[in-house]
Amino acid sequence: MTTLRQRPAAVILTPAAEARIAELMAKAPADAIGVKLSTPRRGCSGLAYSVDYVTEEAKFDEKIITPGGTFYIDGGSVLYLVGSTMDWVEDDFTAGFVFANPNAKGACGCGESFMV
Repeated sequence: MTTLRQRPAAVILTPAAEARIAELMAKAPADAIGVKLSTPRRGCSGLAYSVDYVTEEAKFDEKIITPGGTFYIDGGSVLYLVGSTMDWVEDDFTAGFVFANPNAKGACGCGESFMV
């Protein structure tokens, strides 16, 4: 008999990122089913990280259940994100999701986009 093991999630969420997802879902529009990470083509290096509310599940999206809500990863973006860690960082001047992505081969000077 073959035992299937569950594969690890493409992106690891830190406790701070999970808490931020919970905060977002607590004030989400009524039709939102979760929060979705994608990597649209944008910026001077080619790809950017984008986190938005999602209203319907897409066939190839990766789905991660967190204590505060469902987190989706765009199916077309998974290959660029495998092994990444997503964190939520706040300081006196800024707040935002921060990504440690082992697939990124470079980033633009302003940190808004990356290349693989």
